[in-house]
Amino acid sequence: MIKLMISIGVCLLGGFVGSFFAASSIGSWYEHLKKPVLNPPAWIFAPVWTMLYIMIGVSAFLVWRRKPRGKDIRIALVLFLVQLLLNFFWSPVFFGMRSPSLSLVIIILMWQTILATIIIFYRISIPAAYLLVPYFIWVSFATYLNAGIYYLNR
Repeated sequence: MIKLMISIGVCLLGGFVGSFFAASSIGSWYEHLKKPVLNPPAWIFAPVWTMLYIMIGVSAFLVWRRKPRGKDIRIALVLFLVQLLLNFFWSPVFFGMRSPSLSLVIIILMWQTILATIIIFYRISIPAAYLLVPYFIWVSFATYLNAGIYYLNR
């Protein structure tokens, strides 16, 4: 139970910290940007990310609780931490630094790392891999949004 609470808590904490950067820019800088056609309303992001962070945490827990089997679990958890760090850095870069270009680089790296994490998690725990699929889809959509904002506001 402790590993589950840590896994979910770390994910939620990172998202909570990132939300401070978003909150400070939503009503000012972000509001005035040109956005892609499919840009959703700002209120949708908090509930979606909260649910995704819970799923991401459960996914990590399912892998972390497995008995060590060689390098697979270590590599899987390192990949997981890398994608999570990239996720945590995205908000301060996009909203804090107001840099759609650098945040686009970060989100593309994050997208690739999430895909790699899904693949290696699949070898260890199929449910853990499937729990990351909605996150992968959402980050794919967020990549479209980030790229669109970058392109429209050059």
